[in-house]
This record gives sequence, C-alpha cells and structure tokens, in this order.
Amino acid sequence: MTNLLTLDGISAGYGAFAVLHHIHIDVRAGEVVALIGSNSAGKTTTLRCISGLLKPTTGKIVFEGTDITRRTPHQIVESGLVSVPEGRQLFPQLSVMDNLLVGGSNSRARKHRKDSLERVFALFPRLYERREQLAGSLSGGEQQMAALGRGLMALPRLVLLDEPSLGLSPLIVRQLFKTIADIRDQGITVLLVEQNVHSALKVADRAYVIENGRIEFSATAADMQSDPRIAESYFGLGAKEFI
Repeated sequence: MTNLLTLDGISAGYGAFAVLHHIHIDVRAGEVVALIGSNSAGKTTTLRCISGLLKPTTGKIVFEGTDITRRTPHQIVESGLVSVPEGRQLFPQLSVMDNLLVGGSNSRARKHRKDSLERVFALFPRLYERREQLAGSLSGGEQQMAALGRGLMALPRLVLLDEPSLGLSPLIVRQLFKTIADIRDQGITVLLVEQNVHSALKVADRAYVIENGRIEFSATAADMQSDPRIAESYFGLGAKEFI
C-alpha cells in the first residue's frame, strides 16, 4: 500500500512558541489513521499544517507524490485534500443545501455536484430531510453530518477530521464512527484527530500518539487496543476501560 500523505520532519508553531517538533507521519491510501493525544499535544496544529493554514518551519508535506508544503489552502483543496474542522464551522444562516453546495464549489468538484449530493444524502438521510433548514438550527449531531457532508462534496481523496465527536451524545458518536468506516470503504482515506481513544481505535487501521508536539508511539490500532501497557503509559487508562 503506497503512502498518500507523508509528513517528513515537520516543525511548526505560533510566533516564538514551538508546538511541533520534527514529526513524521505516513497515511496510506485506503486507511483510517488516528492521531491521538491529550489537549494541546499538537493534533490540531498538525492538521493546520497539512491544510495550508500554518506553514511549517522545517520539513515537508507530500501528498500523492507532490510537495504541498508551501501551497495555499485553496490549492490543497483543489488537489483532493479536504479538512473538516473542529466545531463544524458551518454557515448558520444558510440552508443545509447551500452549505453542502459551498463544499462542492472548487473547480474539480463543481461538475460532479449532483452525483456528490446523492452520495452525501445516501450517507446522511437526515440531511436530505433537513436540506431546506438553516444549518444553525440543526442539532449538534446533524451539524456534524452537514460538516462532513460539505467536506465530501469537494471530492476528496483524503479527509482530515478534527475532533468530530466533540460534544455529541454516545449514540450519535457510534453512528458517526460507523459513517467514518463507510467513507473508508468507499475508497476515501481519513486522517482522524480524536480525543475519544476507544472510538478512534475501533475504526482506525493505524494510530499515532502525539504528546508535547512529538510523535511518541505508532502502531496498528489493534496492537494499541490489545496492549494494556500502551493504554496505561500513553492514555492513563486501565486495561479494562481501554479495551
């Protein structure tokens, strides 16, 4: 399986404050890869670098064999790498349909909008029911569906998901992670940033643990789930709670 995305020695920060320290991450085509760690570990900063919102101070980011380190966010979306940010960041005064259409507005995706809408509504029938409703009036779970649907409208080859389960009920979280697995099964690669370790590792193929801006550990998700020493060392969880 070839690498779709590679972060090679990436360091980054904000002004004089360094956040990431020479991190290395590989994401292979067709995988769900989880990036897990505590608050302020560097997870969202990593995604901001990949999506072009923050320029690294060292290293390079390669997507489909092309160095995208200095590309703009718009150019990165056009290349097929799409971010679904923490907090959904929908346009609350626009309808669900209009939010989805915004996601399909790049030049590569525009001519496929009709087919993309059908795929999104097949994944999220609730969005079809709510398509004329203002996005700001949706429930938290419905807003997350709309945010993910908007990302899929851009015809991504790789989706960056930042804390998708934040603030959602356990039932909605289970449905959300099933949808992430369905997206992977449709051939879309996913890099998932998530504090819900249990749910992330159930859906992921591989995982990286980031702490204090450094990759401390990487393994298959199955290995992380089955080894209680990893749970205790990196997550402060007992074996039964973790598994």
